[in-house]
Amino acid sequence: MSKKIKILYTIPNFDTAGSGKVLYDLAKELDKERFDVIIACSNDKGSFFKEVEALGLPIFIRPITIPIKPYFSFLFRLRKNVQFIKDNKIDIVHSWHWSSDWTEVLAARIGGAKFVYTKKAMTWGNIHWKIKSYLSNFIITINEEMKNYFPNKKAQKLIPLGLDTNYYSPEHFKTKQHEGEFKIITVANLVPVKGIEVLIDSVVALNNPNIKLVILGDDRSDYAVVLKRNVEDLNLNNRIEFLGKHTDVRPFIAQSDLYVIPTLNEGRKEGMPMALVEAMSMGVPVLGSDISGINYVLNDFRDYLFEASNSHKLTEKIDFFYKLSDSERNKIGNDLRCYVLKNFSMIDFINNHQKLYTKLIR
Repeated sequence: MSKKIKILYTIPNFDTAGSGKVLYDLAKELDKERFDVIIACSNDKGSFFKEVEALGLPIFIRPITIPIKPYFSFLFRLRKNVQFIKDNKIDIVHSWHWSSDWTEVLAARIGGAKFVYTKKAMTWGNIHWKIKSYLSNFIITINEEMKNYFPNKKAQKLIPLGLDTNYYSPEHFKTKQHEGEFKIITVANLVPVKGIEVLIDSVVALNNPNIKLVILGDDRSDYAVVLKRNVEDLNLNNRIEFLGKHTDVRPFIAQSDLYVIPTLNEGRKEGMPMALVEAMSMGVPVLGSDISGINYVLNDFRDYLFEASNSHKLTEKIDFFYKLSDSERNKIGNDLRCYVLKNFSMIDFINNHQKLYTKLIR
């Protein structure tokens, strides 16, 4: 094609979800001889935003959606977003917004751009999702269950999120340095749906001083405060640590024996949890609740799933891994890394998007 395709990536922020890192990798690795990339974001919060800026791509801090009400002024207020599409001569808007808002797709279509959105979370059912999906030129799903949301939409494809497996590799880190300890880790934004209390209950039930739990994630929420207070009341601060949010979680995962994602089967749940894929790529054994997204990632490892909210079953699974030898755990970790290399490669992820963008414009 003689002309580069101009892509606008939109996302609410780069601070609260793992998909921000995925978008970063996509924007970075897209073939710059074939595609021009710009980014629109609602705010510049979080330390990771500076890494996005370092890509050197145009980034606009601006509203990417607008309130629908009041109705009488809706089209007038939408005009700014339409004009932004036109002024920047956007060919394709690719939205990474988690919500059902359809003002973004309407602005893109009126502005003459094709609109693609990646379905990130398992929320569904209201009329706004249906409007957004109907107006979209294409929908990207990230797990098998999501495809069922769009029975009449032919313009959709399952493209699993890709991971930079060279970056998330155990080769960058020394072997574990905690002789005699069995260290469990979980990485999550600490909100109730993440089910961290289920994991804490399991660790408490094991009553094993050799088992430690490290919790990474923003711990300033009311939910996190309650969790920390409960741990303190149980006098378990020496075994359960809250380490807050870290941009680079790899050193913590590398020093762990087991990664656990205990998300509940309610609310937004999981689309495709990248923290889980990162742990697998780091060659660490994993356990996850048997819900959509998690069971998609662990499709070939059903034994590593447990019933959501069932701390008793999780306790049994943790105890099983604790009793394995180091060599047995290492083999499981190696198998998981090989699975990520085969099924969630960044190369396939980039190629699938480039083919899609080219096809949409042609």
